[in-house]
Amino acid sequence: LAHRGREALRPNILQRQQQREAMLFMVIERFKNRDAEAVYRRFEEKGRMLPDGLKYIASWVETNRNRCFQLMESDDPRLFEQWIAHWQDLVEFEVIPVVSSEEAAKAITRML
Repeated sequence: LAHRGREALRPNILQRQQQREAMLFMVIERFKNRDAEAVYRRFEEKGRMLPDGLKYIASWVETNRNRCFQLMESDDPRLFEQWIAHWQDLVEFEVIPVVSSEEAAKAITRML
């Protein structure tokens, strides 16, 4: 079921990209050398440094401060490359397109 569910969602993601519709992304940041202080220092000095078209929604940090999970939105996933360039010396990134549980359930239910 998990595999079928992923396949059911792929056309929706591609369709959104082609129509330049805003998509959600979960960004997992792993702080290099477990140095959250360096990341927050830069953030205090320069801000989030997002390019136009990439929107920050919310974030959560592990209690041990090794990773941060950010929910972001954009109609152009290529904008992540510009943003990551400002942080890649301090952070390793994983960018994952996501949909709400409600949207996933609808897509999967149509396949049943």
